[in-house]
Amino acid sequence: MEGYLKEFRPPHRILMGPGPSEVHPRVLQAMTAPLLGHMDPEFFSVMQGVVDMLRLVFQTSNELTLPLSGTGTAGMEAALCNMLEPQDTVVIAVNGFFGTRMIDIATRCGAQVHTVSYPWGRPVEPEPLEKELRKHSKVKAVGVVHGETSTGILSPLPELANVTHNYGALFIADAVTPLGGHEVALDQWDVDVCYSATQKCLGAPPGMSPISLGPRATEVLRSRKSLVQSLYLNLVDLETYWHRSHVYHHTTPISMVYALREALRRLVEEGLENRFQRHARNAAALRGGLEALGLKLFADPKYQLNPLTTVLVPEGVDDARVRSRLLLEFNIEIGGGLGELQGRAWRIGLMGDSCTETNVFALLSALERILPREGYEVGRGVSMAAAQQVLADYDSEGSSAR
Repeated sequence: MEGYLKEFRPPHRILMGPGPSEVHPRVLQAMTAPLLGHMDPEFFSVMQGVVDMLRLVFQTSNELTLPLSGTGTAGMEAALCNMLEPQDTVVIAVNGFFGTRMIDIATRCGAQVHTVSYPWGRPVEPEPLEKELRKHSKVKAVGVVHGETSTGILSPLPELANVTHNYGALFIADAVTPLGGHEVALDQWDVDVCYSATQKCLGAPPGMSPISLGPRATEVLRSRKSLVQSLYLNLVDLETYWHRSHVYHHTTPISMVYALREALRRLVEEGLENRFQRHARNAAALRGGLEALGLKLFADPKYQLNPLTTVLVPEGVDDARVRSRLLLEFNIEIGGGLGELQGRAWRIGLMGDSCTETNVFALLSALERILPREGYEVGRGVSMAAAQQVLADYDSEGSSAR
């Protein structure tokens, strides 16, 4: 019992896993502000600012845009359980772990679920999706993971949304990892439902899930024949609290809203395009350094996520031991593989405030120290030299240097 009474002082970690990412001191400071009640008019103005900035990041004018109280999985569940009713037909594209999670949630909603499977490490492509849509007369929705965090793949949403709408279905996109690190343009791409999470490229702690519904999805929500399966994630009532008469729904996590507001302010100050370029530039340097070590990247090079790089563990090297050494000896956290890639891959995140040159070089230096002790020989300094060259090329030639 004595141990529990001691003050907890967590060690400083360099967070380079698949999330959470590092959080700027300004965001942490915002969380220490005095609490307001969740029905306080002063807090309503804070809420409005958060919603306005979320619309900017989603690049949308969607009225029904708000942050859910819950992590990215809450966003996934809200998107599906608000759009789907029992016996609805839904098609879900699977090219990694989180597509499979979509299937699980849609099944729990009582929907008739059909899947289109793609090899892990490859993007979701329009042709197989259209082939599946042709098989069914009334598809209510299509679900796609924009940035698959288990593989490091970014799928092309505009083409997929176009195919989906040709068959009269709603297009639901998971942007948990890309939002704030890649362009996510809901209005231009005609995405009906999109959700994300705060702990990745948005640069806030985990605990909230931004979601946005377009006009078609909003109409489907309002014309449901049955109650939304979840009271807590029921967007009809949540919209009333966030946008209309501020009718009580649940106690909002006040400090998390403060944090999200400050993280969004920092993003707006940096500028969307500048933030996208920062993620692209540092990701290119990281990949150049990893390849100089002889490590093989898993994702298709044409469709790589910038905030998340997946690299295959060399044969004979113990995945968990390398990650443990990185954590205990260098205070660097990276992620292991999920699903098919468990024990076979490392997932390295450069998200939000974790996306810095300093972190790239810290990780590459640490790997050069650790890997030879695991029986995998590397040249001293080769990875950092390669990363420096990529950065120099990127700065002189622009984003075409990869």
